[in-house]
Amino acid sequence: MAHSIAIFFTPDGSEPPIVVRAWSDARSLTMVVVRSADDLMARALRGRPRLVVFDAQGLARAASLEACTRLKRDSYTGIVPAVALTTAHDMEIGHAFDAGSDEVVPVGMPDAESMQRLDVLLRRSDRDTFVHPSTRLPGTDQIEAEIARRIAAGATLAVCYADLDHFKEFNDRYSYYDGDRVIRILAKILHDVVKGYCGEAGFVGHIGGDDFIFIVPATAVSDTCGEVISIFDALVPYQYSEQDRRAGYFFGKDRRGQLHRVPLMTVSIGVVTNERRQFTQASQMSELATEMKSYAKTLSGSVYTVDRRQDAVNEHPLVVTRADVAGIGEDR
Repeated sequence: MAHSIAIFFTPDGSEPPIVVRAWSDARSLTMVVVRSADDLMARALRGRPRLVVFDAQGLARAASLEACTRLKRDSYTGIVPAVALTTAHDMEIGHAFDAGSDEVVPVGMPDAESMQRLDVLLRRSDRDTFVHPSTRLPGTDQIEAEIARRIAAGATLAVCYADLDHFKEFNDRYSYYDGDRVIRILAKILHDVVKGYCGEAGFVGHIGGDDFIFIVPATAVSDTCGEVISIFDALVPYQYSEQDRRAGYFFGKDRRGQLHRVPLMTVSIGVVTNERRQFTQASQMSELATEMKSYAKTLSGSVYTVDRRQDAVNEHPLVVTRADVAGIGEDR
């Protein structure tokens, strides 16, 4: 995991319970004891800890719950998982949740269950942290992990990088709210098409902004990419005003302040498969998918481009031909 520090917050300087120390050691987490809320916030702001365990028992309860509320109130540190150690009294457990705790471990609970609760808390936190907030799709870490998993499993896969064309100009003319709506529309299209064609064999992730990755079996590239483009092109004109939609463009300024015609948004998809090439790392496929996406963006309209190159000693120069679905696909 990216964060290897766990914090035990205890105003009275108590030692972490044996079960907490054993759990952190088993997960290779360095347990740091913190006594003041100021120190807690300073450490959490410098670098998010893996989780914070609050000693909310006895005389330490009020100060610990106040520190927990402070941690959760900040937009940066609020995503840090917080667990409170309390008595088994229902009122004490309720106070801990009211203070912002994500989980409560009552004293006297069997060690196995206590450890399981801590593990589940981290799983929930990772699931919430590693997704894009607007689309709720998996982020970069999960995308790379999924590609690596499929490579290791020996699957024949296609990594498809989807990116919007003329999105910045659309944002500048309309608003970031309208732009976010378009991103959510594309996310919905990608999810529904990929899952519709591929079921559990399909994966959709959100890199950020208007950049998406979807992973499908290599045999499903034509169907999924063609359908994504078809649906997007049918829906995107209705995100514009009637005047812009009827004209098919609007006048926008470039970075030098010069007016130029800006066409309606299109989608470019770069595709790389391991049908003809050997990959051992997710980064290799990601880099090639980025290259193919960049090439697709040099073409007009909504297109997908497929890397047809293969591993060979004497590889022929790149040849560009029209794909099976005329007008929306390119092979490279």
